Amino acid sequence: MKNNSRILLIYTGGTIGMIKDYETGALKAFNFNELLQNIPELQILEHEIETISFEEPIDSSNMNPVYWIQIAEIIEENYDNYDGFVVLHGSDTMSYSASALSFIFENLSKPIIFTGSQLPIGDLRTDAKENLITSIQIAGLQKNGRPVITEVGLYFEYKLYRANRTTKINAEHFQAFASMNYAPLAESGVYLSVNHKALWKPNRKQKLKIHKHLNDEVLILKMFPGISESSVSHILSKKDLKGVVLETYGSGNAPNDKWFIELLREYVKKGVRIVNVTQCIAGSVMMGQYETSVGLKKVGIVSGKDITTEAAVAKLMYLLGKELSPNVFKTIFETSLRGEMS
Repeated sequence: MKNNSRILLIYTGGTIGMIKDYETGALKAFNFNELLQNIPELQILEHEIETISFEEPIDSSNMNPVYWIQIAEIIEENYDNYDGFVVLHGSDTMSYSASALSFIFENLSKPIIFTGSQLPIGDLRTDAKENLITSIQIAGLQKNGRPVITEVGLYFEYKLYRANRTTKINAEHFQAFASMNYAPLAESGVYLSVNHKALWKPNRKQKLKIHKHLNDEVLILKMFPGISESSVSHILSKKDLKGVVLETYGSGNAPNDKWFIELLREYVKKGVRIVNVTQCIAGSVMMGQYETSVGLKKVGIVSGKDITTEAAVAKLMYLLGKELSPNVFKTIFETSLRGEMS
């Protein structure tokens, strides 16, 4: 029996949607209404595919929370009519956008798969076709009439990852993304192999909730040897600042200079939410393990555990939109909501 899942393909912009004009050599935006003509392989797929595109495709470097909500609203409007969604997006900020969508959609029971490519779809050596075709197949996977994947995923170069666990690690290789703290959800080889143990289990009794209020008054403060009091003070004095992702060393360590700890204490008291994440691409924050993180714990810095910076930014915006008390914020941030931390 054929599995005719209905898949909605959402094109936001990025390299995957470019095609080369062989007369001029220039890249131009691809007309997604002609998708089936340009990628005849899609005709062979058993799924019913429809496409929708941003009116003006955007480079992913220009991506921001306004566009995240736009993607979410396209999915919301079409949620009941499709079995799965594939979002085509530029790779540079894909981990941020895909992480954000994972928090925007609560009690998701269908797949939202982000993908893109390092080379345009019209290039002879492109990785776009494989990424696109396999993403559609993954979004269409069903068992007993229900989607197999029920979370926001990111598919790139033969691997499907939980989106909010990913980081872009390479600007030149086809294998552009990694998920250092969580195993892939599926791998594509001769067969499509799904890691069922790693999948997010949906609560099907709960109705879908879509959280559209994000607060983007946040910044990332990255520690480096020699960072000065005047620099940190200047950064934290930003008007209307609500949240900080503090990128520390190793397992959550930072300078234990008195000025640094006192500055953090001052801003925590003012109600700024400060979250500690590690600069390392793998591993976890464990505040209090070393003397250089004891001070952070004492002044009320929130532990990001093994969350990525991208997911921390998205989760911070999401929770700041809820206007929670400091203790409730800390408890919820340190809890895994969508599988974003171990």
